[in-house]
Amino acid sequence: MGPGFDCLGMALDIWNTVEVTVGGSGVDISGEGHDSLPKDASNLVHKSVARVFEQLGRDVPEFRLSCHNEIPLARGLGSSSASLIGGLTAGNELCDQAFTEDEILQIASEIEGHPDNVTPALYGGFRIAVNHNGRIISAPVPIPEGLEAVLFIPDVPMPTEEARGILPPEIPRTDAVHNIGRAALLVQAFTSGDLSLLDIATGDVLHQPARQAIFPAMKNMFRAAMAVGALGVFLSGAGSTVLALARDKEFTIGYEMADAAAKSGIEGQVKITKPVSQGAQVVHSE
Repeated sequence: MGPGFDCLGMALDIWNTVEVTVGGSGVDISGEGHDSLPKDASNLVHKSVARVFEQLGRDVPEFRLSCHNEIPLARGLGSSSASLIGGLTAGNELCDQAFTEDEILQIASEIEGHPDNVTPALYGGFRIAVNHNGRIISAPVPIPEGLEAVLFIPDVPMPTEEARGILPPEIPRTDAVHNIGRAALLVQAFTSGDLSLLDIATGDVLHQPARQAIFPAMKNMFRAAMAVGALGVFLSGAGSTVLALARDKEFTIGYEMADAAAKSGIEGQVKITKPVSQGAQVVHSE
């Protein structure tokens, strides 16, 4: 979320569904990634279900997996974290909830490496996540009423490894101070409900300028969103999705971001959603 590089994350009302049936085998996938994700034991959801049993020292049973994915892949919207948390949650349910949510968080963060992604996927809401001596400490941040998220999701993916690979290994102190201040201001804006702060609070100099080099349309989309009433705008995760926060004019903001992208030769889709307080949940268990 803007300046909160690897520390701040927020769950959106876009869901993947995981169904596990003990007995049988195979992986069925519908929705996003149906034609590209593996359909065997190398599938991330499958591996995550199995990881719970392995962590407990139990034999992994044969199981059939059915996944319906609404979260786009390689677009900075946390699809891998959702898959990981979905699998761990399902596996934990099969093991009679042997692990607490906090223990699931520690396992997920060890696998994923980015606690800002898995924490809101597990708990929901807006979350601060920090690594303290190898342990992930998480805290919630309240979300103001009526806040919407306007997404422009390009057809062009932004592989996370590539997006991370272009970041410099060291940063100037002034850049660190810039982001520390804005991350603090972002938390204050949400906590107080003073959304006029979001324009400044969503600013970043640690990762977005570098990623501008491989995604030059980003800055034009930022300008277009803010010009028609967005409260703040930033690259979602490592991209390529651009996320604008708004309380009105959501369709106009989406249209203008899409238009700015098209002028740079980038096609994509607009999705209007909202932050959601609910994280991973078991909807049915036998």
